[in-house]
Amino acid sequence: MTDHPERRDALVSRIVEQILHNNARGRRLVAVEGTDAAAAAAFADDAAQALRERGQHVTRMSLGSVDEATLRSDTVEPFRAGDLANGDDVILLVDGERLLNAAVIGVWHYTVWTFSDGTLPHGKANFIVDATDPAFPQEHYYDLCKLPPSFGERA
Repeated sequence: MTDHPERRDALVSRIVEQILHNNARGRRLVAVEGTDAAAAAAFADDAAQALRERGQHVTRMSLGSVDEATLRSDTVEPFRAGDLANGDDVILLVDGERLLNAAVIGVWHYTVWTFSDGTLPHGKANFIVDATDPAFPQEHYYDLCKLPPSFGERA
């Protein structure tokens, strides 16, 4: 964790800038998952707003608990085909459960994991956020090499 917590809007802004730096154009897929579904959804809402403030076209969805087949057939494939959002330069930002499991982690351009209950974060997220204090969330770091490959999988 960082020694000096930053305000929520500053952390969200930093995440959004990283998303745009690494994925500036095209049809981009971003997933937010966490130990608390409501907190992950709120974080995704904040990120969508921050992206819109930077002139990005964003389609925002809450998926709930989804399996791989449903995620691919009902969300990923329709988005890539242009059925969920118009234009060639748009971001689909979703929250839900099982979005960061090994079977589907590769479909996302960027991933965020949030936690607030002391549970170790998901091992495969691009950005990990300790949201114990929602007003001052903190970026969380840990050594991925020490975790088994299936760490964080949701059944």
